[in-house]
Amino acid sequence: MSEMDDLAAFAVLIEAGSFTLAAQQLGCSKGQLSKRISLLETRFSVVLLQRTTRRLSLTAAGAALLPQAQALVVQVERARQALARLKDDMAGPVRMTVPVSLGETFFDGLLLEFSQQYPEVQIELDLDNNYRDLSRDGFDLAVRSEVGNDERLVARPLLAWHELTCASPAYLEQHGEPLTPQALAEHQCLLNSHYSGREEWLYHQQHELLRVRVSGPFASNYYSLLKKAALGGAGIARLPSYLLQTELADGRLRWLLRDYQTRRMPMYLVHPYQGGLPKRTQVLADYLIGWFKRSGEALDRL
Repeated sequence: MSEMDDLAAFAVLIEAGSFTLAAQQLGCSKGQLSKRISLLETRFSVVLLQRTTRRLSLTAAGAALLPQAQALVVQVERARQALARLKDDMAGPVRMTVPVSLGETFFDGLLLEFSQQYPEVQIELDLDNNYRDLSRDGFDLAVRSEVGNDERLVARPLLAWHELTCASPAYLEQHGEPLTPQALAEHQCLLNSHYSGREEWLYHQQHELLRVRVSGPFASNYYSLLKKAALGGAGIARLPSYLLQTELADGRLRWLLRDYQTRRMPMYLVHPYQGGLPKRTQVLADYLIGWFKRSGEALDRL
């Protein structure tokens, strides 16, 4: 036992009034407790107690030491309570709503990396491209492209993404690679039916805006299906940068028209305004911000 443990035992002994009761509270024998008090007296070279068969009484040295020992017990209990609150705060559900394609990108990380680090945090991931009212629907976090002026919400920048033009090596081997946006008119393009102007793709080069009419055999309102079609060699797709890190790195898709820019769109991590987030929600928010930062840095290196 440490000196601090013995000081705490001394305070418990005086509060209990007898070695028998104090030993029960401390989970040790009377003999062990008596030995701990004797060791404490030896360390300080003082006598702390006058012991009789009926009662314990403090010496002057014991009376001087008692308030310090009692304060130590109080601090230990406060520390125990703080750790208990932290444990309670780290256990339980976190409900999060995100766009479908975005949720699919970091799902493996949530399942394997985050959940191994924080096994008591239970993640409920709602994949939905529609707006969800966080307070009304009971969500702790959301990922959104727009935050507006809702004073009930706190928004933290997550990433700025843009669409990359890409195709599989198999498609390019068969149809050739477009070197300018205008050349896309001669290719099979995979269209995003979520957008009303899906057959017009916009590009920027310096201060020039280029509008290209495209067409193709397949359209979908889900990026994940468009990516699957591109991987299968069905055509050329424009897909979010956050969705392509692995496929570009391993060569299953090739990034086309890199000298031509597309519009950058911000994405925010949003939560309801409150005095302080539960620890389990905060660590998940920090994990997501770190995940997207690492993904963006990896894409910049390609």
